[in-house]
Amino acid sequence: MSFMLSQLSNISRSPGDPKVIETGPSSLKPADSLGRALGWFSMGLGLTELIAPKVLTRWLGVEGREGLVRAYGAREVASGVLCLSVNNDYGAYSRVAGDMIDLASLAAAYRDDNPKKRNVGIAIAAVAGIAIIDAIAGQSIRSLHSRKGEPARDYSDRSGFPKGVGYSRGKAARQVPQDYQATPAAAAASPATGKTSPASAKLELEVPA
Repeated sequence: MSFMLSQLSNISRSPGDPKVIETGPSSLKPADSLGRALGWFSMGLGLTELIAPKVLTRWLGVEGREGLVRAYGAREVASGVLCLSVNNDYGAYSRVAGDMIDLASLAAAYRDDNPKKRNVGIAIAAVAGIAIIDAIAGQSIRSLHSRKGEPARDYSDRSGFPKGVGYSRGKAARQVPQDYQATPAAAAASPATGKTSPASAKLELEVPA
């Protein structure tokens, strides 16, 4: 995912801007990665509910509830945005709340007179499983980023470059255009004559008497 985003950022840059050569190791912990995965899942499900509500209502045997499904889809998209933000623990917990609402709606549709009762049962089992994952993700993310009782974190030894300043400078040096690179030694400027270029002389300021 980080490689795809870096390539997209390169496309959007102006011709003279520096480009991303390679990405460093991801700083995301497994809990954060799970939260982001739930965010993308929530976005996909929400868009499906917004675009094709009739397909879902027909499959669940609740035709005529398309407006409600669209509302649930908007909620899913909002939860997905939260999951993909820096406050992804709130996103996971918002999904848990949404799962409870979904389970209540599905329970109302789990009736004997519903010809798609079996499909509703499958949906209930799926949503219940996802609710458990959402709750675990929210708790894991919150525990990971909780600082209660912990000493202040010291980042003074970090340079901001994933592989160190020296590595980044080496990479950048190989990408600098020739016009912006350091000029060769002045003595080697005229190999044909062997004479030292006047540019190598020390500059002296003349002070008026």
